[in-house]
Amino acid sequence: MLLTEAEREYLSSQILGRLATVAPDGMPQNNPVSFRYNPETDTIDIGGRRMGATRKFRNVEATGRAALVVDDIASVNPWRVRGIEFRGRAEALRDQPPLRPGFSPEIIRLHPQRILAWGLDGEAMSMNARSV
Repeated sequence: MLLTEAEREYLSSQILGRLATVAPDGMPQNNPVSFRYNPETDTIDIGGRRMGATRKFRNVEATGRAALVVDDIASVNPWRVRGIEFRGRAEALRDQPPLRPGFSPEIIRLHPQRILAWGLDGEAMSMNARSV
């Protein structure tokens, strides 16, 4: 299994992440996105209202790479942040079931090759990094 129980629980509690892609000319792009963990494919699926018409979708079509960060501030006193970063191979897929009502039938499917998680165990400075 790709994710730990703590990571699955955390992702299911979040609705927004930031997807980083790189255009064929090397210019980076970062966008807020909706996502879900897909246990059937052990991937992170990313969708939106007009996903197939977006630059991020075209970037993934061209490069096949992406990274997604999902994070939040659990507490400000004491200061405690938590989150997960996924880096890896990505696919731009058409004719898929929409992630949510009103979303288009295109998704970006991220196949994590590196996962970095922090603060999920309640410890402010804990970090877990692994290649998958």
